[in-house]
Amino acid sequence: MAIEPASAEDFAAFLGIEDARPACQIYLISPPELDLGAHAVALQAALAAGAPVAAYQLRMKDHADAAILKAAERLLPICQAADVAFILNDRADLAKACGADGVHLGQKDGAVEAARALLGHDAQIGVTCHGSRHLAMEAGEAGASYVAFGAFFPTHTKLVEHHATPDILSWWTAISPIPCVAIGGITADNCGPLVRAGADFLAVSSAVWAFPDGPAAAVSRLADEIHSSKP
Repeated sequence: MAIEPASAEDFAAFLGIEDARPACQIYLISPPELDLGAHAVALQAALAAGAPVAAYQLRMKDHADAAILKAAERLLPICQAADVAFILNDRADLAKACGADGVHLGQKDGAVEAARALLGHDAQIGVTCHGSRHLAMEAGEAGASYVAFGAFFPTHTKLVEHHATPDILSWWTAISPIPCVAIGGITADNCGPLVRAGADFLAVSSAVWAFPDGPAAAVSRLADEIHSSKP
C-alpha cells in the first residue's frame, strides 16, 4: 500500500493549491519492548478502530535477524488485512526478505537509491531527516517516498539527539509534494500544531501502545484530534 498522495494531488500540492494534500493520517511505530503475542493483539485492535492509520513500522533495533523476521511474519498479515503499509525500520535486506511494503532509513542505514534498487519501484522508502532542510532536500532528490522530521517533543521511546519545530513542516509542504512524517513524543494532546503546520502523517508509538484505555481508544482519540485540528 502506498502512503503518498495521488499524482493529481501531488501536482496541485506542488503548485500550492489549498487543501490539495490528503488529510493527515496516523503512522504507527512498534513499542520499544515487544511481546510479540500481546502486540499482535494490540495491533489488530488499533487497526480495527476505524481511524485513518496509513502505515505501521516494525522497529526492532539490536534484535537478531531471525527475531525480526519472526515478528514480521506475525504482524505483516495483520497490516495487509487492514490495507495498512508494513514498513521495516533500518534494514532494506530484511524488508526484502519478509515482503514488507518498504523500509525506513536512518541517516546511517544506507542510500535511498540502493534500497530502491533492492526493493523495487513501488516500495515505500522513508528517510529520517531530523530537523534538517538540507537532509530533506537530499532525500527527496534521491527518490524517497516520504521524509520524516523530529523529534518535536520529548519522548521515552528513543534517545533524542535532534529536535524539530513545526515550521519545517510548513516549509516542506510548500515546496514539495513528497509526504512528510512528524515524529517524536506526539500525543493527542500536542498534535494540533503539527497538523496545522502541514504534517501528512503523525508517527506515534507510546501514545497508542501505553494508552490506559487501550490502543483502539488511543487511535480513535488521536484521529478526533487530527480532524479537529486540520487547517
